[in-house]
Amino acid sequence: MADHSVVDTTADEHGIVDLAAMGERFSRDPYPVYAALRARGPVHRVRTPEGPLAWLVVGHRAVRDLLGDERLSKAWANASPEAGTNVVSAGTHMLVADPPDHTRLRKLIAKEFTPRRVAALEPRVREITDALLDAMLARPDGRADLVESLAFPLPISVICELLGVPSLDRERFRAWSDEVLGTAPADQKATSVRTLGGYLVQLLERCREDPGDDLLGALVRTSDEDGDQLSSDELLGMAWLLLIAGYETTVSLLANGTLALLRHPDQLAALRADPSLIEGAVEEMLRYDGPVEVSTYRFTTAPIEVGGTVIPGDGQLVLPVLADADRDPERFPDPDRFDIRRETRGHLAFGHGIHFCLGAPLARMEARIAFERLLERAPKLELDAHPDSLRWREGLLMRGVTGLPVRFG
Repeated sequence: MADHSVVDTTADEHGIVDLAAMGERFSRDPYPVYAALRARGPVHRVRTPEGPLAWLVVGHRAVRDLLGDERLSKAWANASPEAGTNVVSAGTHMLVADPPDHTRLRKLIAKEFTPRRVAALEPRVREITDALLDAMLARPDGRADLVESLAFPLPISVICELLGVPSLDRERFRAWSDEVLGTAPADQKATSVRTLGGYLVQLLERCREDPGDDLLGALVRTSDEDGDQLSSDELLGMAWLLLIAGYETTVSLLANGTLALLRHPDQLAALRADPSLIEGAVEEMLRYDGPVEVSTYRFTTAPIEVGGTVIPGDGQLVLPVLADADRDPERFPDPDRFDIRRETRGHLAFGHGIHFCLGAPLARMEARIAFERLLERAPKLELDAHPDSLRWREGLLMRGVTGLPVRFG
């Protein structure tokens, strides 16, 4: 168990804990900081690495309760002007909507983003995974960056094929996405949002002219029994959400999960010895070091009391910490231990409530296949760098290494 007593989480004279000042140390390992805060209570006023002030909520019970609390709004119109937040997406989608708008949008997209459509992708996911591993394992030096060789190209390929976007400029798209989700200055983020939004508008215009059998074409055509359809702005928002959320989280799941296995050779050996443990192993990867550190922004529409602290109801920014909820010893005994046989039910890596991740089955399937094939085809896989030398993504939203050097003999 990590020693959290040595972590400095001192608040300033205004009662604010400055996470932004903690820098790379916090990005690399935020768990001791969250645990130290949790020991003092579930709610803390913080300055985020992105800049805005927020009410940070830790602990499994408090986080889970807030994720289902109707007094928290996802609509940016409910954000206080003093929150210092800026919209970081194009169009209208489920993660910036409350019921009844959210209910309507989710119903329309769930009608097309079905388990059957996801299951039909499995052979193609295996094919893409093996092609990527062929290229990686053919390297004469026996070394590679797993993020560049597998963790990034696999999910971006899958989501692009699902949506019917074969010509996406993936490196430019990746740069735009990294800026939008990271700690870039507000004006730089705004530029990337506009640029990426413009790209998607052109993509949708082409899709309307010739809608294919892919998911994007289905969304253009879809309507419910009352004839309701997605508007142009909603189509743009859905394309935005599916493209970014559809690959960013899986990149980090694959990278963080591989790192966890390589840093715990006993667990890696157990999984190699019994591949039937793979589904449980993926769930433990999600719990132990999941790709979404803090939930997407929520804003108060009424005062909320949590653990004796009242968060004002005037559009305050509230950030439930998924990563800490899944390391809470009250919910998961010995939570800092990586154990692929652990009972992981109740983890919040995909959220909770009405905003539970619609793409969870796709992410789980991609991860299962990727790890099955990687471990089978690279029996000597090892980390090719000291763990402390790895760079981690900045910002509170996404958690993942930016590169993962490996050697495979």
